[in-house]
Amino acid sequence: MHHFAVYDMDKTITYAPTWTSFLVRTAAVEAPWRLALLPVAAGATLGYVFGLLSRARLKEITHALLLGRAIPEATVARAAARFADRIVESGIYSGAITQIAEDRAAGNRIVMATASYGFYAAAIAERLGFETVIATGVVREHGMIRAQIAGENCYGRAKLAMLEAWMAGQGIARGDAVVRFYSDHVSDEPSLEWADVAIAVNPHTQLRAMAWSRGWRVEDWPK
Repeated sequence: MHHFAVYDMDKTITYAPTWTSFLVRTAAVEAPWRLALLPVAAGATLGYVFGLLSRARLKEITHALLLGRAIPEATVARAAARFADRIVESGIYSGAITQIAEDRAAGNRIVMATASYGFYAAAIAERLGFETVIATGVVREHGMIRAQIAGENCYGRAKLAMLEAWMAGQGIARGDAVVRFYSDHVSDEPSLEWADVAIAVNPHTQLRAMAWSRGWRVEDWPK
């Protein structure tokens, strides 16, 4: 039997969402003039709020504005390492660190499944000892990272599909695995339902109510 502990990242492991912070901090170092485009990015965010853009398209637009339509992979790797060091130093719930250690000690394989882009989430995951990262991918061409999602945005039902595809790629049948899934947000309902053990961590109001109604564990991890 295979045992997995699967964690969402933003606001489950980290105190706050990471994408905008990564964009702003990277632009400030690599191309400060792009910070002048922040109002345009804010406008795109409003477009998402009003249903004019999908989450995936919003990511692509903000990526293009603040990182550029194409950016060298070496530059992104440098930015990801810098950002991960900062997040792990001061942006991770102590409760998450404790739980990850407990899951590892119990023999679980530690997996991150996040809607964040893998090109920086992997750096955070590596520092926290994760073995596998399932995340939103980007198009890579000729040593450049493009402002274009490769495949699906790892969110909602797509996250579950990507988890299932990863397990199938490992040659592991669902019936041969015990899965624990940790998340703060109701968007992960499909994965929480699929898991053998569902844990709502520091959940927002909607997920907290859902967890209580379905008998899922609710945990409030300290900083």
